[in-house]
Amino acid sequence: MITTETDALTDRVALVTGGSRGIGAAVALRLAREGADVALTYRADADSAARVVKEIEELGRRGLALQADSSDADAVRAAVDTTARELGRLDILVNNAGVFPFGPFEEVGLDELDRTLSIHVRAAFVAAQAASPHLGAGGRIISIGSNLAERVPFPGIALYATTKSALLGYTRALARELGPRGITVNVVQPGSTDTDMNPADSGNAEHQRSLTALGRYQTPDELAATVAHLAGPGGRTITGASLVVDAGTNA
Repeated sequence: MITTETDALTDRVALVTGGSRGIGAAVALRLAREGADVALTYRADADSAARVVKEIEELGRRGLALQADSSDADAVRAAVDTTARELGRLDILVNNAGVFPFGPFEEVGLDELDRTLSIHVRAAFVAAQAASPHLGAGGRIISIGSNLAERVPFPGIALYATTKSALLGYTRALARELGPRGITVNVVQPGSTDTDMNPADSGNAEHQRSLTALGRYQTPDELAATVAHLAGPGGRTITGASLVVDAGTNA
């Protein structure tokens, strides 16, 4: 039986953290287009979250926006449990929420260090713990990392690269732990992606383009396509993997 884009995830429920904008919003909408009901978390921009939910509903799927700061472990757990309760189940967890600290290593304060670790690492760990009881065979955990976790071509990103690198070990270890239950765990490593966090017309965009093999930024929709593949039937035997999607920057 051939599964089409519009029914690949029918009857599945996904939670996308940080899903109100950028890559997270693109992932939420792509999963909805493929048939999933989708919950998303947001930290402060309720209007953007509501717009994404409206688009999900216009696709004929159920949408749910949940206010949750990913630096708050209790809020992360509550978002997972609320998704399962309100939408009836949970099949796909996408750990997407993130920040981009930039600056000299010597100037990183403990508050910034702790907050970045809590958002990129602790939140992903806690979300997986909370999701595990809800996930059945065929469940998916997908984290959005960064190609900077594997190769660092310029200074100023020691904190960012450190925290994103932690997702590699997390992914491989969880793949072993959850594999016997038929649950896959993977990390997608984007390169320069045209979002409000790193717009393709920013001051250093041309330098970033020069580092790629294809000479271009990618779009959030292109990144979302990889996430959807991992979430769907094509990803059923991909686990413990790091998929670099960066227009060849790390080639």
